[in-house]
Amino acid sequence: MQVENAIAFVADQEPLGLEICVNFGIFAGRDATTAELEELGKLLVPETGEVSIVGEERHDLSDSAEFMLHQVRVAIPPEHVPDDRADRSDFCERLVTLAELWARRCIHDRHADITEL
Repeated sequence: MQVENAIAFVADQEPLGLEICVNFGIFAGRDATTAELEELGKLLVPETGEVSIVGEERHDLSDSAEFMLHQVRVAIPPEHVPDDRADRSDFCERLVTLAELWARRCIHDRHADITEL
């Protein structure tokens, strides 16, 4: 079977270098737009050299609870993450700061009113 013709398939994951999660929807009340994700990429690529960004609507379910959230995940391949512990810590701090600045700007520019049901 060709993967291109399959509706569902298993994809083996390569070792992950670093993943940053942004709880976008909790603060924005909406999904991040494609243009916003591209802007995040433009901020991060000079620091990382390569990045993969996913904007997702995530559903977590169990017998006793169900919730949905809008999240942005940023993945940096292992070869672009410093090996040295101190350098890695500084690298992570810079990326998280950039992601937070990006999210705050997006939320400020356009947000949905969040109300309790």
